[in-house]
Amino acid sequence: MLDINFIKENPAQVEKAIRDKGEEDISIVQKLLSVDEEWRTKVHKGDTLRSESNTKSSKIGELMGKGEKEKAQEIIKETSAMKEEIKKIDEEVKALQEEREKLQLRIPNVPHPSVPVGATEEDNEVFKTWGEPDQNEWRKPHWDLTERHGWIDFERGVKVTGAGFPFYVGAGAQLQRALINYFINTAVDNGYTELQAPYFVNEDSARGTGQIPDKEDMMYVIPRDGFFTIPTAEVPVTNFHRDEILEKGELPIRYVCHTPCWRREAGSYGKDVRGLNRLHQFDKVELVKIVKPEDSYDELESLREHAEGLLEALELPYRTLLMCTGDMGFTQSKKYDLEVWSPGQQRWLEVSSCSNFEGFQARRMQLRYRKEEKQIEILHTLNGSGLALPRIVSAILEAYQEENGKVRVPEVLKPFIGRDYL
Repeated sequence: MLDINFIKENPAQVEKAIRDKGEEDISIVQKLLSVDEEWRTKVHKGDTLRSESNTKSSKIGELMGKGEKEKAQEIIKETSAMKEEIKKIDEEVKALQEEREKLQLRIPNVPHPSVPVGATEEDNEVFKTWGEPDQNEWRKPHWDLTERHGWIDFERGVKVTGAGFPFYVGAGAQLQRALINYFINTAVDNGYTELQAPYFVNEDSARGTGQIPDKEDMMYVIPRDGFFTIPTAEVPVTNFHRDEILEKGELPIRYVCHTPCWRREAGSYGKDVRGLNRLHQFDKVELVKIVKPEDSYDELESLREHAEGLLEALELPYRTLLMCTGDMGFTQSKKYDLEVWSPGQQRWLEVSSCSNFEGFQARRMQLRYRKEEKQIEILHTLNGSGLALPRIVSAILEAYQEENGKVRVPEVLKPFIGRDYL
């Protein structure tokens, strides 16, 4: 969430950010400032009354010692009445504080000045392109190849669980495992520390990274235990240091983590969901950074370059988009999307998002560092997919297929698979 002092000092900028991100209720800023002012007034009133009550109470013993019992009784009555009023004010302060936080959580992050203003994906800017998209019409879409070879079983996935929960079989499973190992090994070589994370998180963790209140409909809920299945490893990994004060020498922190991910994808339909295009369960290797504020935008560029490097090593043509304000998301200050070319579908498919959240998540999580001996500051958090598996698998199958239907193994994956063809 945004710092309340930043909101108070820059209400017009925050209202513009709300409009630019496609949120409708800009009145929330003035509501928050009004509640904040009322909260501060009540806190001051309560503190003043408490001080007066303590001053009066300190005289009771003195008066009793002097035998002035009537005066002492008067003060006891006064302080009793003051305590009742203080109790009432404290209850009001608590209610206002809860309302203040609720409103604060509903205000989106402010976009970085370099982010283009726009409403839809049409307003995103092409930041970079690499490779030549294959236009050969003979190339089959991945669902034809996986059905022909039996590498992915969608029908049995429907039988066992439901649509969007496929089985990977034989070479299909081996390809996925090879990609996971390659992505993790590359990240570790680049200075990331590998984590294995829980697949379920509690409400505090979901709130910490901004999944709630915003993306509740995306997550599967386990109500009996109060858990959410993770939509991405970003959630448990970023929360790893929640409520901690890190030392300057520990920074920057960089983690890599492979997990399955679960997303309800409510409302998804049509050609975009065919095959591996959009699943309810999929695997992803996630990169998470926790850095000093002054370093976060350099770290964003290196995060983007790391994800791009994986696509280049796999020799898959891609383009990098700088996302506009309206297509960027509630929590991000700046975001790049990487899209791989799908030759079997003749279109671009997103395989990674690399985002800087500045202090938006860290403030929710109270994730801080000791800048100086007596100076504690909020950190910045970043994350990116390095990479999401389903569309990478589909792009490899389509790009590396031969006209006879066989599929070659990318050079960088041969040490993991041990042969030239799947």
